[in-house]
Amino acid sequence: MSQFAVILAAAGQSRRFADPFSKKVFASLGSKPLWMYAAEAFSKRQDVGQLIIVIAPEDKETFNEKFAGNAAMLGVQAVLGGPTRAESVRLGLAEVRSELPMVAIHDAARPCLATSWIDAVFAAASDSGAAILATPCVSTLKRVDDQHTITETVSREKMWLAQTPQVFRRELLLEAYQNPDAQRATDEASLLEAAGHPVSVVEGSPLNIKVTTKADLKFAELALKALPKPKAFPFG
Repeated sequence: MSQFAVILAAAGQSRRFADPFSKKVFASLGSKPLWMYAAEAFSKRQDVGQLIIVIAPEDKETFNEKFAGNAAMLGVQAVLGGPTRAESVRLGLAEVRSELPMVAIHDAARPCLATSWIDAVFAAASDSGAAILATPCVSTLKRVDDQHTITETVSREKMWLAQTPQVFRRELLLEAYQNPDAQRATDEASLLEAAGHPVSVVEGSPLNIKVTTKADLKFAELALKALPKPKAFPFG
């Protein structure tokens, strides 16, 4: 039974990607645009009843010309976003069908998704109402000032690095977006935290890389090859 709507966040400006001709979500990874990997991972799931990609208004013409056919085949609905990530997700959330009680938000620039990770975060969110993928921080953390000088070494104990998908009960997310500071949120989990709702953490993987620069595309290509394969079930 379909319970989940998925919103792919793809409306960013890709400034750090530094390509004057293409935003990162439209860049080629192997034989496909970056956004399509995540779309395919969700489109084949029976528990996903709606798949939305939120794009920047200035990308509408490019998306329609180059990718409308791909989107139609995958059942992806394109929605125009806003000036911030939070506003873009809110606009996508407004298009979610009311009969779907759960909403997952995923960075379209994270192409390396394993079925088992989606299964785990979907199950945790169904139980608790809010869950995200994340990985424990294993590096030493340094706070740095504007002159790139270390001002403090921060303990990494109990520190985790947030990933996506981030999955929530639809009503909780709608309520969290009533916060007047919502537009400054850099991820959806922080909105639930501000509203006082606990958010569960499901351990993800460093392979779930977010492409930010062109160099990340090579890492993503290697990570795709290293993803855990779905378990095979014997016949009979």
